[in-house]
Amino acid sequence: MADPEIGVTPYWELTFDADGDVDGPQRDRLLAEAGQRGVRDLVVFAHGWNNDRSGANRLYSRFFAPFPTLAPRARLGYVGVLWPSMRFSDEPIPDLPRSVADGVSGVPATARPVLDKGTRHALLEVFPGRATVVDQLARLLDQQPAEAASLEEFGRLVRLLVEMRPRGPQAAFAADTLSEGVPQSDPEMLFGDTGAMCGEFAAALAQVEGGAAGAEAVAAQPRLWDGGKELLRQATYFAMKRRAGTVGERGLGRALGELARTAPDVRVHLVGHSFGARLVSFALRGLPEGVHTVKSVTLLQGAFSHYAFAARLPHDDRASGVLHGQHKRVDGPLVCCHSRHDSALGTFYPLASRMAGDSRSITGFGIGSVLGTKWGALGYDGVQAVKGTRSFTLSEALRAQLPASGCVNIDAAAVVKRGGPPSGALSDICHGELARVVLAAGRIT
Repeated sequence: MADPEIGVTPYWELTFDADGDVDGPQRDRLLAEAGQRGVRDLVVFAHGWNNDRSGANRLYSRFFAPFPTLAPRARLGYVGVLWPSMRFSDEPIPDLPRSVADGVSGVPATARPVLDKGTRHALLEVFPGRATVVDQLARLLDQQPAEAASLEEFGRLVRLLVEMRPRGPQAAFAADTLSEGVPQSDPEMLFGDTGAMCGEFAAALAQVEGGAAGAEAVAAQPRLWDGGKELLRQATYFAMKRRAGTVGERGLGRALGELARTAPDVRVHLVGHSFGARLVSFALRGLPEGVHTVKSVTLLQGAFSHYAFAARLPHDDRASGVLHGQHKRVDGPLVCCHSRHDSALGTFYPLASRMAGDSRSITGFGIGSVLGTKWGALGYDGVQAVKGTRSFTLSEALRAQLPASGCVNIDAAAVVKRGGPPSGALSDICHGELARVVLAAGRIT
């Protein structure tokens, strides 16, 4: 019988906390049942930004829906990964029409709340123990004091909100690149001048919403508190980025190792959306030695560096991607679906991913700029600087047989036509064509 929320069978959930610890009974159920149910190919999907289980399940239900029809004779099983991430509730819900999302979030499309009740609740869910900090942030955004000291206090509170608990494991999972073996530092937005950061975020917002004219208007008279809210949003997503790596390596990677031990004939196919793409990629790093059951990885609008898998960075031959060589842990291809229509990944990702200590102006921050080229997201332009990477349009990929190994870029702009809001919460991924890509990558017939 199919899961009533997801609609496919057999279906399992794996829930992880912020440190990558898995829900034991859920894991044990998967380990005990996957082999017993005769599953040959197990599709494991990790969501990106969501703030509750129901939002993730709506995404999984829509994405998994075509699989039984597309591969009616395959012995498929499905896993939905649940991990503590969030979206601001004034953003659309992934892959739902705006009118539906409004009804779920309770926020009218025309409203622009400062820090609404739903977002405050979500912040408390993913950053427990920070109620006083969240209240102070909400009050400052509501009052928007003119004094520069108030903006600096806002920046201090943002840093306090997203800081890691002492001795927690997450510090090692924020980096996208390694310089001579040392991870990059935290981005300057968490430690630099708050007023300057807010001004740059305000200009970025204006450019996305109103083009160059809007950015010029903000440059003349910056709306710093608009940039303040974006600073909070991007700092929150930096914490989610850090958390995705933790959950992937310490949580999902280990669970897949246990599955390989108890059900060695089950072929695993990892799928990740947005920061979920980062999560499943870091799971490769967490696989125990000798595990070869991961037969494909499909990254959908991945929100992490396009150089993450590179052995050397084009602009710095002393540095490498934090996941360099990990695509070789896949006994099959690592497929990256990307789209130029994702304005969040094309503009805000490189802006928010600036390295600490880079004090250069970021005017002209888009993907075509120097900053965008250096710190762009693979969900915008695909895997970069990895030798042997093959590139296809979506129609080419669906007509031809995909490579049996290595990195593969697929330009999915033909179906992923909607860019996300500044946070990237909306990404148009629930299409039968992308389900077919997952099947093709795993050679599931």
